[in-house]
Amino acid sequence: MLDETLLDAPDDLALADHRGLLRAAAEAGARVRTAARHAAEAGIADLHPEGRPRAVLVAGPGTVSACVADLIGALAGASAPVVRLQPTGVAPAAGALRWALPGWAGSVDLLLLPTTDGSEPGLALLAEQAYRRGVTVVAVAPKGSPVAEAVSGSHGLFVPMATAPNESADESAESLAAGPGALWALFTPLLVLLDRVGLLEAPPEALEKVADRLDRTAERCGPAIATYSNPAKTLAAELADSLPLIWTEGEAAGPAGRRFAAVLAELAGRPALAADLPEALPAHGVLLAGDYAAGADPEDFFRDRVDEPQALRARVLLLRDRPSEGLTAAHAARELALSHETAISELEPEEGGDLETLAELLAVTDFAAVYLSLASRNRTPH
Repeated sequence: MLDETLLDAPDDLALADHRGLLRAAAEAGARVRTAARHAAEAGIADLHPEGRPRAVLVAGPGTVSACVADLIGALAGASAPVVRLQPTGVAPAAGALRWALPGWAGSVDLLLLPTTDGSEPGLALLAEQAYRRGVTVVAVAPKGSPVAEAVSGSHGLFVPMATAPNESADESAESLAAGPGALWALFTPLLVLLDRVGLLEAPPEALEKVADRLDRTAERCGPAIATYSNPAKTLAAELADSLPLIWTEGEAAGPAGRRFAAVLAELAGRPALAADLPEALPAHGVLLAGDYAAGADPEDFFRDRVDEPQALRARVLLLRDRPSEGLTAAHAARELALSHETAISELEPEEGGDLETLAELLAVTDFAAVYLSLASRNRTPH
């Protein structure tokens, strides 16, 4: 259950935030600026690519690496296929994970290694394998880490991962592993790189607008802003005690919705399902009519309801990165939800460039996941 009184108690939220998640969310804009500067200092602007890569391969551990690959794939579109290399291993520990290049990978391909840890032997081995095959390697990892040394030693390009001001390496690792800061620390240098090789458009002025949008969103969603005027707290309160069905529409909204579902599980311990419209309607329609429907609690005199947890009820979150005009399945989505008496929340960013609207969607949902994590009465202490 969600303790809604905690949402409007900034001091109590700060005491509950042992992992620095709110600070990481608030400093996303600053991290974009720092990461862009690190990319420039690494010499990305001085690269002279001989055309676009045939394919982009992404390898790294955890939710953040999967999200980076998903975002790059959405933004690159038809420019080049983006393939995430799935890790294998007997455990999710850094030392146990292994990655392998596909048999077709060669000198016309690009391998990206985003990691907040940098101690993974499997990534170091992958970088060496890529070098032997002629694959270009670019890594974003903590400075001085084994992955950084392996990539530099394999004639690849290494960009130091951006950290928050006055943040130690240990603090950074703990907050970045599951928090909002990881995404922008790893994603921003790769945006600079992919702009340089012509796979997408992310010039310096666009990244500065992204940082500004993240700053403005942090002001609107910060812990000092009351729930009634705070979109992230409002969303957290609406999704409490529900099974969120995240229906996305728009190229950037898809990865943002999938990330929200993953972060809800990882940070807040809450299940959620994400799907793109219009296919979300047949995929999740049965849930609205089944056990998770708003009225699916028939009176049963033989059940003992004393201290029984409240059953999850589906709630639709319509996550969009474009206005309702034109070709859209939003109207059908609203009709389906209302026909089953299912509550619906909607989140749509302010106007702006593709990267700006994407940044706002990611920031609001990141803040909402953090609030759900901190204000849950059954949260696990950290």
